[in-house]
Amino acid sequence: MTVSMTGFAARKGQGHGHSWAWDIRSVNGKGLDLRLRVPDWIDGLELALRAELGRALQRGNVSLTLKLARDGGEAEALRVNPAVLRGVLAALAQVEAAAMECGMTLAQASQADVLALRGVLESGASDDDTAPLRATLLADLPPLLADFHAARAAEGAALGRVIAAQLDRIAALTELAAAEAAARADSAATTLADNLARVLANSDGVDATRLAQELALLAVKTDVTEELDRLTAHIAAARALLEDAGPVGRKFDFLMQEFMREANTLCSKAQALALTRIGLDLKTVIDQMREQVQNVE
Repeated sequence: MTVSMTGFAARKGQGHGHSWAWDIRSVNGKGLDLRLRVPDWIDGLELALRAELGRALQRGNVSLTLKLARDGGEAEALRVNPAVLRGVLAALAQVEAAAMECGMTLAQASQADVLALRGVLESGASDDDTAPLRATLLADLPPLLADFHAARAAEGAALGRVIAAQLDRIAALTELAAAEAAARADSAATTLADNLARVLANSDGVDATRLAQELALLAVKTDVTEELDRLTAHIAAARALLEDAGPVGRKFDFLMQEFMREANTLCSKAQALALTRIGLDLKTVIDQMREQVQNVE
């Protein structure tokens, strides 16, 4: 079953004197890119969340947000991190000294400017032991991920139906190209024979064997049998991927390149307007399918 990289889920919970709200969403990506916005005063929470998400997901740009508040609607108490503050003030003093050496005067940073810097002002509970709260939050993660997987699976099912329809269209165009190539072969053979007879009748000293070899080589260069066979094989491989239960996005990406390669070669060998049009239609459908495949996990 095809799984999409696009999904969303939300969940609320309560415990240990706190209430919280989860929000997880994702879009397509070449690999797994995790972006977390969680309270940094809960020791080890972000690291544990990254590990769980890494085990549960394969690909996608995933954003996870956790909003936490004390029960009763009270916000977490704010406090200054002394170590970070000292580091910031030392850095500001160093910058100011370097500027004075260059004959420059910098505007003084206000208290609000300093507090706005990352890590200087943080929220946190008065109780330093955050392990029970962390454990409760991590226990609340599996139901959130279950909803998230369900959303991605539903999106993937719709995506699979679109891709399956596009594969049907590619199969129909491949059959049409095979019929057109067969019709073109009969006329091409007649044309080659007529041209050969005309050249031999109006030329002296022409090596008939050599000329026949050149014409045969030209016929081979315009033969599209191998391209049509490979397109048929790619269609079967793509349909098998749609039934695969595992992550198939990367395999689909590679297969789309092979689809387009055969369609391009078909167009270059066509030597007939009708076959060229079929090849262009194939390229259009393949490109449309490639856009859909970009969302497959």
